[in-house]
Amino acid sequence: MATRRYSVGDPMASLTDRLIIDQIGRGSRVIDLGCGDARLLCRLRDELNCSVQGIELDHREVIAAISKGMPVIQSDLDHGLKEIPEGSFDFAVLSQTLQQVRHPQELLKEMLRIAKRAVILVPNYGHWWIRLQIMLHGRAPVTGSLPYDWYNTPNLHFLSMLDFRELCERMKFKIVIEIPLVHGRSARGAWAANFRADNALYVLEHV
Repeated sequence: MATRRYSVGDPMASLTDRLIIDQIGRGSRVIDLGCGDARLLCRLRDELNCSVQGIELDHREVIAAISKGMPVIQSDLDHGLKEIPEGSFDFAVLSQTLQQVRHPQELLKEMLRIAKRAVILVPNYGHWWIRLQIMLHGRAPVTGSLPYDWYNTPNLHFLSMLDFRELCERMKFKIVIEIPLVHGRSARGAWAANFRADNALYVLEHV
């Protein structure tokens, strides 16, 4: 089961793909960490003429990506990105995966070593429905964005938007863009974002 950890589907894939694409410039060099079947990489190549590379753990997803003509390496993100030279990419993308790796801080450091900017999408455990479920039922919450029971979830870490901001400040990463997703829609600058957003997208760079 561990070999499939990074290929969990994104229930809002169409929206999140569009948001990620909107952050990336035409002709950029992009690496997608935990790329699945390379759905996003195909769009970046076809729509923005990007030079792309994927990393994926699940063997079946790697085969699916390669069958689409995508350059994908089978590798475990928990083992790091040491084989990738510094500054190889303009953007490193990590969508719905940071909470699944064992050492999130190390992976963030590696992303901004190999790329100028990191584009990261994470679930927000500060969302009001998660808080309400815990308060009313006293049980591990299940939501549309987190459709897992406690015993089969691929997620190892639980963070809110406030937690992520604090981590970036501690690691001296600049949050260039923050986009909360509220009711499945982009809500940049939304009030009470940590309470209302079920997911959030960030673009990071070194200070």
